[in-house]
Amino acid sequence: MISLDPIISRLPRLQQGEVWLAGAGPGDPAHLTLLTLSGLRQADAVVHDALIDPRVLALAHEGAVLIPAGKRGGKPSAMQADITAQLIELARAGRRVLRLKGGDPFMFGRGGEEALTLAAHGVMFRIVPGLTSGLASMAAALIPLTLRGVNQAVVLVTGHGADRADGMDWAALARLDQPIVLYMAMTNLAAITAALLAGGLAPDTPAAAIASATLPTQQVMVATLASLVETVAQSGIVAPAIVVIGRVVASRAQLLALLPALAATDAATDASTGG
Repeated sequence: MISLDPIISRLPRLQQGEVWLAGAGPGDPAHLTLLTLSGLRQADAVVHDALIDPRVLALAHEGAVLIPAGKRGGKPSAMQADITAQLIELARAGRRVLRLKGGDPFMFGRGGEEALTLAAHGVMFRIVPGLTSGLASMAAALIPLTLRGVNQAVVLVTGHGADRADGMDWAALARLDQPIVLYMAMTNLAAITAALLAGGLAPDTPAAAIASATLPTQQVMVATLASLVETVAQSGIVAPAIVVIGRVVASRAQLLALLPALAATDAATDASTGG
């Protein structure tokens, strides 16, 4: 067995006065990257989002200060300007700072804003990519992001602000007939589905909502575009959740139907080999 120690020892070091903007992935600690894990073990201060799993935070080295800085839609939240100011203050005090975000820091995580502000104030930083929650949620729910013969593109879009007149052109997205992965869409889900239907997307287009992806509490609800809002309400799924609308969702049922047969085949193979 190959030890990971030589690999980890060659990873970049988090320096005093430096900020790492790191992604924690979709939830379960198993989906952390090695570099994010290394940052957790090195940081003096971990400024983390509200949704970071406690098991992830428990990986921080002993003595690290854990600073919550979560932004939750519709709930009391830290102001973005205050979060960035705190990162700058910690760095200038010589701390090794890990700014830990769910998913990927550059995917609807305000990582770009924080990086630009840190750079403007002369603070050294590093971007540590993470598994973005939208794509990881689909994989965890057995929904292939791309499928030959079904789609040629994927649209990643935030539902935040979808109720504004100057928001997304949902009719244009409807005309693409490509899978739409929605982040932060639960509050405006009714407005989004209505706009997609008005834009010509078929009412029977498969759709799904995924909450707590990769965690033991994961929930997956499958519906059609026309029934999505009602089915979500009946299922009890609440924000935060990822919503995907597109024909690729139909593959989930096919994969689930095949799983019992695959499990039986694996069990028979184990028995025949003494496994």
